[in-house]
Amino acid sequence: MKRNDLKDLPLHERKRVLQVAFAWSDPIRFLRYRKKEGEAFLMEACSKGWEGLIAKDGQSKYLSRRTKRWLKFKCDYQQEVVIGGFTEPKGCRMGFGALLLGYFNEDGDFIYAGKVGTGFDDAFLETFRRKLDKIERKTSPYKDFQSDASDTHWVCPEFVCEVGFTEWTREGRLRHPSFRGLRDDKNAGEVTREKK
Repeated sequence: MKRNDLKDLPLHERKRVLQVAFAWSDPIRFLRYRKKEGEAFLMEACSKGWEGLIAKDGQSKYLSRRTKRWLKFKCDYQQEVVIGGFTEPKGCRMGFGALLLGYFNEDGDFIYAGKVGTGFDDAFLETFRRKLDKIERKTSPYKDFQSDASDTHWVCPEFVCEVGFTEWTREGRLRHPSFRGLRDDKNAGEVTREKK
């Protein structure tokens, strides 16, 4: 069968051809598809630390571009973090650009965890900037992070918030964090990096 002929086959037929075309062994594996219990499988994938799952329409033909016949379901984790700074807004945004985040390690050092710039509405951006301005300080509160960028403002690490994110990077940063809201039920000094 020619390569161009394969493109016109539905996904489940292309997988059948692929399965018999190769000798599958580690590290290359043939993954069977599942037609049922997608939510349970996603929960299982997330519990194993996977990034997520792709759901594909078994009748779809091959396309070399994004399509609505392939859906990506990401695992989303949550972490409480402490705000240690912010950046100036750019463009037409008001208030602040991003919040600089951190947590306290077992020695009590404040450790940088990255920044979050999504998940805010305009009212929060404006009102929270006024609160941040009241606790601004001249030096970085982080043990392991400094910045000489002119748009960086440091604050006393007092405010706790919750973010959703996809994973921790090797450098110890939150990947794709999104702001979920402030937490007033926890003291900043109690916030540590949660283990999966």
